[in-house]
Amino acid sequence: MARRLADKVAVVTGGASGFGRGICELYAAEGAKVVVADINGQGAREVARGIGAAATHVACDVTRKADVAAMVAEAVKVFGGLDIMVNNAGYTHKNQPVLGVSEEEFDRIFAVNVKAIYFATLACVPEMEKRGGGVIINTASTAGVRPRPGLTWYNGSKGAAITLTKSLAAELAPKKIRVCAINPVIGETGMLEQFMGVPDTPENRAKFVATIPLGRMSRAADIANAALFLADPASNFITGVALEVDGGRCV
Repeated sequence: MARRLADKVAVVTGGASGFGRGICELYAAEGAKVVVADINGQGAREVARGIGAAATHVACDVTRKADVAAMVAEAVKVFGGLDIMVNNAGYTHKNQPVLGVSEEEFDRIFAVNVKAIYFATLACVPEMEKRGGGVIINTASTAGVRPRPGLTWYNGSKGAAITLTKSLAAELAPKKIRVCAINPVIGETGMLEQFMGVPDTPENRAKFVATIPLGRMSRAADIANAALFLADPASNFITGVALEVDGGRCV
């Protein structure tokens, strides 16, 4: 059976852990060549090593234009081009009252969650044009659709990511570049305690799970499967969507 991403080249930011690692591993299993990018260069190296010859790694701070340009250049150098750009790296403040978030935290949130999409677009669109098209996938959040108290500035950054996704989809369609977003519900990742704002205990998890109709948090495999569906050439008529992977949270 043919692999769904055979002969495709993908870059995945935040690829050293959580959702990003899941996407990297699934993409490689489905035939893609993958650049595992993360600010944690050692973690990216370990994920790439685990994947094998189909992967390489780069240490990249997505808030730095030069780093993002170098990341895309690495995909072209090692694998010959770029077909899929997954802007997955994310950052949040701790769940807390709106007045408690520092300016430095605010700036970091918007730099990682919003400005990084700008830098990635500048770097990847010219390379995708050379290939006759491509796919950009942004990891947004249910927070951008159904915001709740305590994460206001994070929520706003994800709302921006969703709007950017839709606008980019409309603008880049003539270039055959599709742009989609994934909206995960709270997941079992390294940022879980930040999102909850309380210690990660079974009792506290249960309070959040109670708001999800399918009865659990999101997992890396859930997001990876969505990212595979959106990147698959079989989805070539899908663009501008913000796919909720949320167990019914936004219903």
